Amino acid sequence: MTATLSGPMLAPRSGGAPRQAVVLLHGYGSDGNDLISLAPHWQPVLPEALFLAPNAPEPCRHLDVGHQWFDVEFDGDRLASRQAGVALARPVLVRFLEDLWAQTGLSASDTILAGFSQGAMMALHAGLSLPEPLMGIVAFSGAFVPPEGFGPTSIKPPVCLVHGDLDTVVDAHLSAEAEQALAAAGISVRHHVSHGVGHGIAPDGLAFATAFVREISGSD
Repeated sequence: MTATLSGPMLAPRSGGAPRQAVVLLHGYGSDGNDLISLAPHWQPVLPEALFLAPNAPEPCRHLDVGHQWFDVEFDGDRLASRQAGVALARPVLVRFLEDLWAQTGLSASDTILAGFSQGAMMALHAGLSLPEPLMGIVAFSGAFVPPEGFGPTSIKPPVCLVHGDLDTVVDAHLSAEAEQALAAAGISVRHHVSHGVGHGIAPDGLAFATAFVREISGSD
């Protein structure tokens, strides 16, 4: 992929130069306007953070609106399409992060990568493929496709996993499997299950993720 990502952004609430960045990755068939809605919940915790929600690089193939990080084979092998898709989409997201850091003077350690559904898959896959650890990764309703070479010697940013137990789009057991794989590699991982919740972000899940963001950022 050679696309350049762009989408909505919010300047730091403090009014000054950004000291952190939060990159929000939307789900399949959506766009950056969806995930930028998380920013007001996290701005009180990260008042000096720049929030960015880039649109995925491809128009959604199965819908008339929205974007996709990678194509989904609804009638085929979804696992195989995820494995191939995240690997193909990873370079364009990594390039976006590298450009962001070059333009702002920030680094991976100043950056939180968060995503929902397909965006969560990208956050985990791309975020754990970087040569330097991010401040943290938040994955709502996602799944983990390990990047090449992932294992005990991999970089170890802290990770937060949130999933609804009634999710019929991306099964909640995929976050449970992700927790096991990440913990086995020595990564600090928090995992929250929102009971009675389908494919979405419930208030308790958002509160859990916000507490994680507060913890990793050292906010009071």
